[in-house]
Amino acid sequence: MRSYSLIAPAKINLYLEIIGDRPDGYHELVMILQSIDLADQIDIQTNGDQNIRVYCDHPQVPTDKSNLAYRAVELMAQEFPTVWNTHGGVDITIHKQIPVAAGLAGGSTNAAAVLVGIDLLWDLGLTQSELEELGAILGSDVPFCLGGGTAIATGRGERLSPLSILDNIYIVLAKYRSLEVSTGWAYKTYKQNFANSYLQDRESLTTRTQAVHSGAIVKAILSKDPGQIAQNIHNDLERVVLPAYPQVLQLRELFAATEGVLGTMMSGSGPSVFAIVESLAQAELVKQHIQSAILDPDLELFITRTANHGIKLAPS
Repeated sequence: MRSYSLIAPAKINLYLEIIGDRPDGYHELVMILQSIDLADQIDIQTNGDQNIRVYCDHPQVPTDKSNLAYRAVELMAQEFPTVWNTHGGVDITIHKQIPVAAGLAGGSTNAAAVLVGIDLLWDLGLTQSELEELGAILGSDVPFCLGGGTAIATGRGERLSPLSILDNIYIVLAKYRSLEVSTGWAYKTYKQNFANSYLQDRESLTTRTQAVHSGAIVKAILSKDPGQIAQNIHNDLERVVLPAYPQVLQLRELFAATEGVLGTMMSGSGPSVFAIVESLAQAELVKQHIQSAILDPDLELFITRTANHGIKLAPS
């Protein structure tokens, strides 16, 4: 039986701006997405029957059809029924390192890895663009997770414009294990409170999107300046999540007050909070400070770095 092991990196948002409504019910967004080297490993192999089986070592990860990795196989079976009938089902094992329900695209990057794995197992020879089109059916973050790196994402997040490689910038990441924030709730609440700020016409939406391409954070990324990047990170969803979730607000305020932190922000719809620092040594000091300030075993802390890749084969 054929098998592959793939590395599936998490992502953070360096920038998230909600600029309007979309006819499909989603929001029109401008985001800057960044891969980090905190990653899951996905093992995928043919199993000789017509079943899809998902295994995971994390109790919070579902292994049924609600798992995006499972749905990725279903999608490929629907798109390539003849190949599915020839090769049959697959077993997927998710070795979980990315925190669950954290705003880090853990489910999306797992699904992206499965798309790549199926492409390899079935010898489909799909292009990156073809994989991204399939990924967009599964979720807005999946297309980015495939190629990873650093990119401006527009539309509902599926339209990507890659930026120059931004690697080896150190990040300290914090997330309470038991705390979850519904992405749907966050966007719905934002609309209820701030819909009067939405741009209404296509020309205005296009102009705002183009402005970000030449904005301060993109210039900082192009110059690979961690301090300037940290000064220009932004997330509109903080306006609704932080008042409703005091633990997330506390984390953000503590990071902001910690020596050596260049900038801090919530990722996506939360509840993860990250801090940008200058070096691994500084990251260690910041992590120790947060651990000593919040003596709660429910709090997870990670040291990671920006990464210049998305899904890739695991080292043999």
